[in-house]
Amino acid sequence: MKNIKISWRKILLTMLVFFASAIVQVVGLNAFLIPNSIFSSGFNGIAQLLSIFSHHFFHVSLPTGTFIMIFNIPIGIVGWKMIGGKFTILSFANSIFVSVIQIVAPTQALTNDPLLASLFGGLLIGASIGVAMRYGFSTGGMDIVAMVVQKRTGKSIGVLMNVINFAVVIIAGSFIGWQSALFTIVGIYATGRVVDTLYTSYQKLTAMIVTSKGDEVVAELHKDLIRGITIIPSRGAYTKRDSTTLMMVLSRYELFEMQEVVHRIDPKAFINLMNTVSVSGEFLDADRQLQMKRAVAVPRIETVEAQIEAEQRLEEQLENIEDRK
Repeated sequence: MKNIKISWRKILLTMLVFFASAIVQVVGLNAFLIPNSIFSSGFNGIAQLLSIFSHHFFHVSLPTGTFIMIFNIPIGIVGWKMIGGKFTILSFANSIFVSVIQIVAPTQALTNDPLLASLFGGLLIGASIGVAMRYGFSTGGMDIVAMVVQKRTGKSIGVLMNVINFAVVIIAGSFIGWQSALFTIVGIYATGRVVDTLYTSYQKLTAMIVTSKGDEVVAELHKDLIRGITIIPSRGAYTKRDSTTLMMVLSRYELFEMQEVVHRIDPKAFINLMNTVSVSGEFLDADRQLQMKRAVAVPRIETVEAQIEAEQRLEEQLENIEDRK
């Protein structure tokens, strides 16, 4: 009965964040950015440009939400086929919901000051992205693309995102005006800062998990995440109680799942996250993880020695898979 309550609470909270993030993003677009000709980052910025160009060059008034939907439908389909999962489904649904609200909601400026518009528009969009990602999904667009690239290759698409943002700024400056372009930079910077504050800007993180249920946490983590875990015996300085410290490196897109698993097993677990600048050695991408999941059922871990043996067997399984290729 307790698990059912926790499950329903999680579902309701996720849905609340889902709707709130979409509404906040639309307010940022319709009340600050769009009426002041200031552009968002990523595909939303491209959608704003296409909306303006369709009106000026083809005399067809298509709202920004229409182009956001056009972009996200193929991205969502590709994301679902390549990685699937709750992240892609919720992110795609959120982007479509944002598109519909943006089309239906009126576009009315709350301020005509371009500096205030760029700051508050960027802050609201950054808040919608950051809060969404804290709860295991995103607002679609480049986030789904980043998820695909990150999980398939383990690499970041930061360069691609910067190129797209740079193109938006240059095109906006050339056709709309350089004042709009400069304030667009302000808005993009504000968005990035808020996302970094609410979530994290680092692609890889090191988690130090202090728990009194080390074996149970390791077993549950290995059901969902194929990541190496270092088990360190520890002892509380204040409580004088023995505990287990688990150290693991994971990607930013696995952070929410890891926290959910740990706190489901041990609600009192202490999790410390540290920025990981680089990793020397093998950091498995999604394909390698999937191969290992299919190749072997992860055994239930009962002792530290068994954990070490299990990880050695997993490494041997991976080497056999690579040899068969």
